[in-house]
Amino acid sequence: MIEEGQARLRPLAPRGEVDCAFCRIARHETESYIVLEDEVSLAFLDKRPLFLGHALLATRAHYPTIGELPENLVAPFFANVRLLSLAVPKALGADGSFIAINDRVSQSVPHLHVHVVPRKQKDGLKGFFWPRQRYKSEESALETQRAIQSAVAELRRGK
Repeated sequence: MIEEGQARLRPLAPRGEVDCAFCRIARHETESYIVLEDEVSLAFLDKRPLFLGHALLATRAHYPTIGELPENLVAPFFANVRLLSLAVPKALGADGSFIAINDRVSQSVPHLHVHVVPRKQKDGLKGFFWPRQRYKSEESALETQRAIQSAVAELRRGK
């Protein structure tokens, strides 16, 4: 995670000539609300979340599907999925999280990413009809971003 005032990690360039929305976020060319970042992946708030705090964890380098993720990146990538799945509910007072990967089918951006969605008992999410929403304001998105960043930092420190 990048703390305020810290230098940004140098993003990896996408493989080959491929470019996409998530590659631009990884290179910090597109504004996003980043909540976790390291040399393997970065997580940012979904622009149209199922619930506020819905985050996407994407690989820094461009791999369209999980099958194309190199073996040596599987463990560190999924360690970040685990970290985010703990941080999001902790930050937002949720009961748990929903974790999902679309692999080609229903993948709106053809770049490997994992959805981590905060869940509460009886939150109304049923089946696969998921109404999306937007953050009410930039301040609402920033507040959510800061809460998740704080929870990530606490979990990394072992608290």
